[in-house]
Amino acid sequence: MSESIQITNKGSVRYITLNRPQAFNSFDRVMGRSFQEELDKAAIDDSVRCIVITGEGRAFCAGQDLKEVTAPDAPNFKIIVEETYNASIRRICAMRKPILAAVNGVAAGAGANIALACDLTIASEKASFIQAFSKIGLIPDSGGTWWLPRLVGMQRAKALAFFGDKLTAQDAMNMGLIYKAVSEDAFLAEIEATATRLSEMPTYALGLTKAAFHKGMNSDLDEQLDLELDYQFRAAESEDYAEGVASFLEKRAPKFIGK
Repeated sequence: MSESIQITNKGSVRYITLNRPQAFNSFDRVMGRSFQEELDKAAIDDSVRCIVITGEGRAFCAGQDLKEVTAPDAPNFKIIVEETYNASIRRICAMRKPILAAVNGVAAGAGANIALACDLTIASEKASFIQAFSKIGLIPDSGGTWWLPRLVGMQRAKALAFFGDKLTAQDAMNMGLIYKAVSEDAFLAEIEATATRLSEMPTYALGLTKAAFHKGMNSDLDEQLDLELDYQFRAAESEDYAEGVASFLEKRAPKFIGK
């Protein structure tokens, strides 16, 4: 792991912090590889029940570090998009554990779309979201053209992408782009409380729910009903289901383990 990614564990919550504050946590290829390595580790670590992605300093993530792509020995742009961003988004969406984006500051370009790819996005009131691609003659990547119309509708998605205007956290919440905007003073406590709550839930079932929602974006009703049948059968065979039923009958709080 490079110094551009920091890892902190709080109980069964793993915090993955983007740590290039001098560059507003913009990605270079080294940071991208380290980010993916940490996502892979979290995916297979049974002690990790929830993941929080956040940024160090004033920014969440400013997208791509343009110094890298304009350097004399810069890699092919297609390689950067595929290896740094597409590979990261695929990991986030495939993760069978809840992922919370804690947007502490500006989330621009690919940084904004990484936040949108997470299962829940909570932003500080000082945070902002910017689809900055058009400002340098590019299109939204990192899943932006897939997420935006589905979250806010085609007209708003086009306006966000065309103009690249700064969107406040409150406006982002109001239009359904993110889950929640909270005051700066309450931000850290809200993140910790939400992540802890998620980590104590039946995360095996949450992972199946996440997968079902994603598949449902491109399925017809019959296909989705068949998928629900399959996933519900898997959930019903889990230890968490047995614990959930037992705790209900015994009138006590459940103790889920994510299996």
